[in-house]
Amino acid sequence: VTVYISDVINHKVSKTLEEFDVEEQPSSVLEEKFPNLTVVQSAVKALNTHTHTVQTVDGRTFGYEKLCICSGGRPKLLTQGNPYVLGIRDTDSAQEFQKRLSKAKRIVVVGNGGIALELVYEVEGCEVIWAVKDKAIGNTFFDAGAAQFLIPSLEADKPEGATPCKRHRYTVERGRGVGPTEPGSALGPDWHEGIVLRGAEEVSHRVSVEYQCEVDSIYTHQELLKSPQQTLVSEGAGSWPVYVKLTNGKTFGCDFIVSATGVVPNTEPFLHGNNFALADDGGLRVDDHMMTSEPDVYAAGDVCTACWEHSPLWQQMRLWTQARQMGWYAGRCIAAHVLSEPIELDFCFELFSHITKFFSYKVVLLGKFNGQGLGPDHELLVRCTKGQEYIKVILSGGRMMGAVLIGETDLEETFENLILNQMDLTPYGEELLNPNIDIEDYFD
Repeated sequence: VTVYISDVINHKVSKTLEEFDVEEQPSSVLEEKFPNLTVVQSAVKALNTHTHTVQTVDGRTFGYEKLCICSGGRPKLLTQGNPYVLGIRDTDSAQEFQKRLSKAKRIVVVGNGGIALELVYEVEGCEVIWAVKDKAIGNTFFDAGAAQFLIPSLEADKPEGATPCKRHRYTVERGRGVGPTEPGSALGPDWHEGIVLRGAEEVSHRVSVEYQCEVDSIYTHQELLKSPQQTLVSEGAGSWPVYVKLTNGKTFGCDFIVSATGVVPNTEPFLHGNNFALADDGGLRVDDHMMTSEPDVYAAGDVCTACWEHSPLWQQMRLWTQARQMGWYAGRCIAAHVLSEPIELDFCFELFSHITKFFSYKVVLLGKFNGQGLGPDHELLVRCTKGQEYIKVILSGGRMMGAVLIGETDLEETFENLILNQMDLTPYGEELLNPNIDIEDYFD
């Protein structure tokens, strides 16, 4: 049985921004590289912080001096146990999605985060009904203006010639003691590249967005016949395996439903019998050394909530970039504590920075990119070139506090520096985004 791990190759973009590729490799690659490392393929059954032991489902017990919990998040599914509702969180569920999609003519996608944004754009050969609870798409990442900039991409043909993806996906072999419900390797930022996301229809790209609504109820065909009369939208001929009634009163038939409504911290089975302090969002509370409330137990990534006093330019979001930064920093903290050496909070927590790709556009988010927590006195500067770039800058007291860059703007490093050094930009006013001024050279 081959155990696969996710290996990360990073590319430094600027002081705080990193792009990275995720490649699945056999665990033996890591074990050969680090002789002090042993990879155990099993789920955790119980944690006993008093005896400093971890029990696995295959009956083994491991003692520890220091422990770091990196169990990630689990999908916040619309409903549990419904065969027509699929959550996409790891490589196994992505494989199941690909398999089901190949026979589908219509799917309903519920959610407005990163997975939903990527899905609705990448799926071809299948009609997509996209239900979002907000007034605009991508509310987690950008404002209505940026959403308006991206919307035409949903209606246009996708550009050809995507670069091949180096990651080997969907090759995890199940070992004894690991049930089919155990999560596989988490999805990387390029999870949809290099795999076929095509349905059973000839249509290339057909997405209908239903705004400001959520799922009211889900019916099978038989249940729908017995329910009070529904308003069926774009029903077409024939019947569907499942129907979704939305809170806007519309009901859609489809082959299956994708639940992309975010994640919750995967804290089970670590809580039972222990005394972990939990944050309001259910994450394990960690201090500025990534330590939980239990002695010698650390946590990093989606499972934890950063409860130290944050920098005015940083906020936690459950993203690949932050999970990787937290894991790296937690490792340094553990080593420092074992050696009784001091350690300061890493610079990556000084400024929020995230780089990704939506609808084939490069997207860079910096600082308080949506004006989070800045109050009503902040101002916005926006520059938009249809089909090419969207730039938004958030200023407060004349200082740049955040930015959204969509497209090949080449402004990320300049804006990162302007946010970090908090230079007073009042004298420049709207000239800051004047396309005729080479701002990179000006502030170099």
